[in-house]
Amino acid sequence: MQWRSIVVALVVLRLTVSCLLWLAFGLGPSWGFNFPLNFNFNLHKIELFKQDDGESAKANSWSQRIHGHGDAQCRTSCASKEDSPKKSYLSLFEGDRDEYDRRYSSFPDTLKIKMKGMAKDMFYFGYDNYMKYAFPEDELNPIDCQGRGPDVLNPSNININDVLGNYSLTLIDTLDTLLVLGNVSEFHRAVKLVIDTVSFDKDSTVQVFEANIRILGSLISAHILLTDPKHPFGNVGLVDYDNELLHLAHDLAVRLLPAFENTSTGIPYPRVNLKSGVPPDSINETCTAGAGSLLVEFGILSRLIGDSTFEWVARRAVRALWKLRSNETGLLGNVVNIQTGQWVSKQSGLGAGMDSFYEYLLKSYILFGEKEDYRMFQASYESIQNHLRRGRESCNEGEGDPPLYVNVNMFNGQIMNTWIDSLQAFFPGLLVLNGDVEEAICLHAFYYAIWKRFGALPERYNWQLQAPDVLFYPLRPELVESTYLLYQATKNPFYLHVGMDILESLEKNAKVRCGYATLHHVVDKSKEDRMESFFLSETCKYLYLLFDDDNPLHKSENKYIFTTEGHVVPIDKRFREKQWNDLSPCEKVVTDQETSNGPFSNNSNCDRIPEERRYSLPLKSVYMRQIDHMVGLF
Repeated sequence: MQWRSIVVALVVLRLTVSCLLWLAFGLGPSWGFNFPLNFNFNLHKIELFKQDDGESAKANSWSQRIHGHGDAQCRTSCASKEDSPKKSYLSLFEGDRDEYDRRYSSFPDTLKIKMKGMAKDMFYFGYDNYMKYAFPEDELNPIDCQGRGPDVLNPSNININDVLGNYSLTLIDTLDTLLVLGNVSEFHRAVKLVIDTVSFDKDSTVQVFEANIRILGSLISAHILLTDPKHPFGNVGLVDYDNELLHLAHDLAVRLLPAFENTSTGIPYPRVNLKSGVPPDSINETCTAGAGSLLVEFGILSRLIGDSTFEWVARRAVRALWKLRSNETGLLGNVVNIQTGQWVSKQSGLGAGMDSFYEYLLKSYILFGEKEDYRMFQASYESIQNHLRRGRESCNEGEGDPPLYVNVNMFNGQIMNTWIDSLQAFFPGLLVLNGDVEEAICLHAFYYAIWKRFGALPERYNWQLQAPDVLFYPLRPELVESTYLLYQATKNPFYLHVGMDILESLEKNAKVRCGYATLHHVVDKSKEDRMESFFLSETCKYLYLLFDDDNPLHKSENKYIFTTEGHVVPIDKRFREKQWNDLSPCEKVVTDQETSNGPFSNNSNCDRIPEERRYSLPLKSVYMRQIDHMVGLF
């Protein structure tokens, strides 16, 4: 309870400061430090004001969209000086601009080599201890140096059982990371272990989404890298390899198919038992991301084996969700009933429950070339910009708050709460993939500021209270992924500094006796005895790639993408060719003109980043200082 008292005291202090700032600068409300005096403050419930009907969709201060004209009362209560000349809001943050330049404008090659070595050591410290103390179990408990499998004594413990299926999860999930780090011999050893020891004939009830992205995706990725010497790592074939990983992937996918049966909408059940199918007591509710993020892995499998079944059920689920979007806003909700098609949670956002749905619309188009996928992505992106985005119109110019994407009601676009979650940190990376680099720069800077404050990303951060709502950090990769992709797009040394900060924070705050542990509390840095597989599969991989300019992935003439679990998948013409006719034609054929601004067009927004920007800060110092202030760094 002590930290809550501290938060209340800080809020009271902020109220005082905001009034003083109004007197001194004539500042209007800003989401970082200003509450209207009629704000109903409660740590568990925040009563939000309705927005004005005539309000602009891109209001400079998105706090005004939350509180309506609540700032008028603050002006009266603070006795504003109408006759005093008002200074620019951003003048508060102008200060010493060289401070940021000195810190971020260069990154020596020797330091880059050192950070690459640190990232490599981080991976092997976790991986070697997993193999020593935990294999063949699913995860490593890094504090007790023991293995962890499903919680058979408590089947309702879905936090564990959704992910752990008693199938050597961490080993499978890290296969392609071994190749990224250049360790072909260990990659071969790991593949042989998977072939010799892994079976999916288990009495394990797992989440379809997690089994798909962590297990199926990794098996497919490793199989492709083993069998196709044209792709980034060259000829890493294994003697006597007979497509065993592909057979395992097929076997797993078949065991996931019952999730798509006996559902009136075509949206799958969230969980299946690998032996017996959908459990009799299965719930009829699933999240949008869980049901709509299967297309990449299922689609590649279908095209590798020539069986349309897997891609068809995944596409049917995406189309079913798409039909349920709001007619008014074009937005989707978070949780849906798979039998009735009714939205159980009407919250629309970019974080947990929705994130990878949008990601896979774009990545499916890139992989398969299906224009229907890009049509849906374009429409979704437009709705996101119109209803979720708040802040000034331009990232690096103008007055007002920096851009931020908030959680809204899918039917009317009104804000439902004042928190964002750490999974949303993936979105700058998706913006890069779509060519919207400037927008990515601003949003990434906000998440990096939160990281600087806590040395981690809290699972939920309340931007209105400037405090975490949910305090743990399970070593998630999303901020690292976006950092890596922004560095690839801009080559700006700023992002190397961000990666170094993340790497050093993990070493300082998460390293324990046998690996890296989940932070239970981002403030006091207490820990939980769990190291999730995505730490090795994604977090370490992206950190290593960030500092390894000479990696084969960066030198290869062949293009590739990462799945939502960070698995390497080449962009291959084989995946754009089907051995079957379309089973369900899309409602609208997308014209070439409609896709002319797509991720492969000549009009890519990437061209808007001039060469000289690579040698200066990606975001102007005044805006960096503004964001730092808004998350409470000073």
